[in-house]
Amino acid sequence: MLGKNIKKFRQKRKLTQDKLARLADIPYTSITKIETGVIKQPSVQAVAKIAKALNTTVEELLKS
Repeated sequence: MLGKNIKKFRQKRKLTQDKLARLADIPYTSITKIETGVIKQPSVQAVAKIAKALNTTVEELLKS
């Protein structure tokens, strides 16, 4: 669910995966792997950086 939510928020803000990765200061490959479910439990730090880059909260990203 986390990956789907990240993708939804990212698309809503018209960001590419590459742009989100740069804004969140995490590797592009991590964004793609989280969105596709390859990485099922990313680190808390990574999720926090993604949430900040998307102007949302970790809680919003974790909602099912």
